[in-house]
Amino acid sequence: QVQLVQSGGGLVQAGGSLRLSCVASGRTFSSYAMAWFRQAPGKEREFVAAISSSVGRTYYIDSVKGRFTISRDNAKNTVYLQMNGLKPEDTAVYYCAAGWETALRGDGYDYWGQGTQVTVSS
Repeated sequence: QVQLVQSGGGLVQAGGSLRLSCVASGRTFSSYAMAWFRQAPGKEREFVAAISSSVGRTYYIDSVKGRFTISRDNAKNTVYLQMNGLKPEDTAVYYCAAGWETALRGDGYDYWGQGTQVTVSS
């Protein structure tokens, strides 16, 4: 069983930056692929970024490429999402997720964080 606890998020003006963190419990963090998803009001959950467990290969949805960076620190059991150049359309609740395989769909992940609100004002 893995528990994911998120921090970060908040309100920022367009063009600003935020960093989300997600700390995992347990000793097998380095074995998990990690990802970030988001869900805006009235919309379906959307894949944002993922990072593999082994070589740390990263994947991004097109709309955040060049602006967001996913990274992990296995010594701290933590995955990060650095968000730069934020836009109002990035406003959503963001969730971190952990799974045994890197996936671009939510059903590929077994454990989820509690969610954190990111609001970008225009």
